[in-house]
Amino acid sequence: MSRLHPHRAFWVIAATVVMVLFASAAPSPLYPVYQQLWGFSSFTLTGVFAIYVVTMLISLLSVGSLSDHIGRRPVLAVALVLLIASMVLFLAADGVGILIAARALQGLATGAAIGTLTATVVDLQPSARLGSAITGAAPTIGLAAGVAIAGVLVQYAPQPRFLVYEITLGIYALLLVALLIVPETSSRIGFTSRRHVLVTLAPQASVPGEIRHLFWGALPAFVATWSMGGLYLSLGSSVIAKVFGIDNHAAAGALLFTFFAAGALTSLALIGRDAATKLAYGYPALAAGAVISLAGVLTSALPFYVAGSLIAGTGFAATFLGALDSISAATPPPQRGQVFSAVFIVSYLAFSLPAVIAGLVVSHVGLQETVVGYVVYVLLVAIVGAVLSRRARRRGGIVSSSVSDPADPASRVLPRDLEEYEGRHAPEIQFK
Repeated sequence: MSRLHPHRAFWVIAATVVMVLFASAAPSPLYPVYQQLWGFSSFTLTGVFAIYVVTMLISLLSVGSLSDHIGRRPVLAVALVLLIASMVLFLAADGVGILIAARALQGLATGAAIGTLTATVVDLQPSARLGSAITGAAPTIGLAAGVAIAGVLVQYAPQPRFLVYEITLGIYALLLVALLIVPETSSRIGFTSRRHVLVTLAPQASVPGEIRHLFWGALPAFVATWSMGGLYLSLGSSVIAKVFGIDNHAAAGALLFTFFAAGALTSLALIGRDAATKLAYGYPALAAGAVISLAGVLTSALPFYVAGSLIAGTGFAATFLGALDSISAATPPPQRGQVFSAVFIVSYLAFSLPAVIAGLVVSHVGLQETVVGYVVYVLLVAIVGAVLSRRARRRGGIVSSSVSDPADPASRVLPRDLEEYEGRHAPEIQFK
């Protein structure tokens, strides 16, 4: 079977990243509908959110590095099949039990897919600049589109409980077919023994020693950015409805969209900027945006909230992308699946744990007080990250560019399906 040109395959994988994150955010505008329809409590709603995160983390911890052994395509194919099955469960849901099962299966599939997808984007990138932009923009585009489109469909479309899942299921089916002609980008090194298989699949998270110092330096960036994203997706709808009195699902989705859309546009605008520059802008913007949006919540001033969301969204993208670039540039190709899975384990823990805690305490201390505590926590992490980043820049500890050295053999990928292509077209593209 003929394979897609790697440039086209790159865009297929980028679209898959968008759709995986789209589906993870799409249920958010539907939660109030489910709650009204089936009469479950806010605590149960927090449980629905938590089960997705728990299963996703289990998947990331157990199969995060699997694609480094058996190839990217098999892992992605299984993940897409599981995502399709989760959409079927969402369509069949007639109570909170099946809803929880759907989110659990979606979490398993997302965990299997997200680290492998990021590694495949880097493997296939036509240039390091474009790869960097897509790894930063695609997740935020997916989250933004998920909350915005689902909100519009819930408010105005017929069968709002079903249409978004039917559309997503159809797109997943098309991506699964397209995956059949995407070239493999990772050598299938296999396993040396049954014990090797069991050790690989045992829940664990590790980072190669040679980049561990970079990973620890980037940790506050991942925690601060994804914690801020978790604030918008967990409490955002409640803030919009209760603080600003907006109960239109489409309008609520549009307001949540501003944060993630600003992040996506910033990722594209920062193409070519080095990691240090992104972090130097990102941390202050994230902190300033959080403070301005909090001022909007405390004064019930919607313009402040929107302005703060836009600024925080740009800081989210710049900070996350700067941290990711500093790690990506130093990661050997055979370990990309492992490293990017570790990145997303940290990111999704930061995305979920504070949100779950906020969901549990909001009924006891109040919505505004919970938002204040949440924002203070994000600010403290951002300040720590900014200080560490500045010290690292002074010591030269942050990679100055997201572009790997093409002369370094360790920075090149030569998987079986791409060797012949690269031999014929080496001037056109480098696989890093």
